Amino acid sequence: MISDEIGRQLHNRSTLGEQLTTLEKEQLDAWYAKLDAIESKLLGDNTSSQINLAQLPTQIEASLNQLTFVAQRIQQISRENENLRQEIGILRQELAIRHSA
Repeated sequence: MISDEIGRQLHNRSTLGEQLTTLEKEQLDAWYAKLDAIESKLLGDNTSSQINLAQLPTQIEASLNQLTFVAQRIQQISRENENLRQEIGILRQELAIRHSA
């Protein structure tokens, strides 16, 4: 089995149109097969994370509902913050009047 470095070099040479020897072609094919096996194993290990298309509309609806709730909460907090800013402004004015008296 060839190293990844040699595999990358052979791949690069091949994609640049260089002629490879029969041995180099065999090594490159073996390297590709090794990468394919690794990729297949990784994809096979992630089957639990596959999207269930039947549940997708329900998940989208739930996400939209959650997004709406969060957006409304942000608007509510923004209004509360603005009210607090106004109250703070009034209190500062009252404090300034008391200090100047």
